[in-house]
Amino acid sequence: MKRAKHRKEKRKSKSKKIGLTFLLLIVLCLVAGGTVIYFRPSLLQDLLAKIQFSGSSSSSATKGSSGSESSQSDLPKVSSTDWNLILVNRDNQQEEKTPELTQIGEVQVDSRIAENTRQFLAAAQAIAPEETLISGYRSRAEQEELYNEKVAGEVAKGLSNEEAVSIVLKQVQLPGASEHQTGLAIDMSAPEGQEDELAAKIAELAPQYGFVLRYPDGKSDITGVDFENWHYRYVGVENAQYMQKHNLVLEEYIALLKEAGK
Repeated sequence: MKRAKHRKEKRKSKSKKIGLTFLLLIVLCLVAGGTVIYFRPSLLQDLLAKIQFSGSSSSSATKGSSGSESSQSDLPKVSSTDWNLILVNRDNQQEEKTPELTQIGEVQVDSRIAENTRQFLAAAQAIAPEETLISGYRSRAEQEELYNEKVAGEVAKGLSNEEAVSIVLKQVQLPGASEHQTGLAIDMSAPEGQEDELAAKIAELAPQYGFVLRYPDGKSDITGVDFENWHYRYVGVENAQYMQKHNLVLEEYIALLKEAGK
């Protein structure tokens, strides 16, 4: 019994020594750490900054991934090859189109969008009575004539042909690169141009009729065309509302559909 009691007390003593040693090490670490931070407070700031950056980066990545998934989860059940989603720009030039046309006022549009165009125009005129259709379908020959006319006008101001082309391409497309050749695009504005506030209101309601403002402000690096508050493109109501909700231009929307295998 005495021997067992002795062993028990010995183990207890040893345990105490280990505990005291461990506690002493912690105290020494705290003292050393405190000294470093005292003489180099920037060390603590750097450490905290790294922790904060790591946390925010992780949070941002999660949000970005979630946002991407969200934008695809509610994609309309359409195909990037649908007739109303044809992409026409300098990188996607098209051959001459010969759609069946319907006359609306002074312009013609693809007959498949005629009723939507009439309704959109009426809604726009309820906001700005002077709103009118300025341009619709344009043949390749007409587009070429317009393009050459604009370039010649800039050259007449004393610019070189290269300089003139650079300026004109910001608003007038090369033959084959203009959406007007599809019959799915319209230019709609007041005869002398529309006020920004009224133009914004009209652009806001456009998706209800299947149209989107094709060249919005802040997207010229994607579309290749400067902001135009009068150029609308028909893409269908469902597509237009999705594009408006996610602030997408046609190039971005088509890319998203293809990414989703549509």
